[in-house]
Amino acid sequence: DITERKIAEKQSETIASDLRKLIDTANAPIFGIDTRGMVNEWNQKAAEITGFGKEEVLGRCLVKEFISAEFKQSVQMVLNNALQGHNTANFEFPL
Repeated sequence: DITERKIAEKQSETIASDLRKLIDTANAPIFGIDTRGMVNEWNQKAAEITGFGKEEVLGRCLVKEFISAEFKQSVQMVLNNALQGHNTANFEFPL
């Protein structure tokens, strides 16, 4: 039934919007990368901490352009593991 489908679509849109707001306004920096390491998510707290706005970082390589030399290798390893589905607990690095 088309009505049920429209209701389900509206519910999905509402959930997606709520999740975007939650990520964007979180009190912790949240960023995302694609499988090539390019930034595809950057919340307000990440922008506040780094001084780089979302528009400035989207599509750019996180490790190559935003991680200091001393942390590049370890950050790249953790991100590679994450992209393969392996967790790393309590890993911190400066942005």
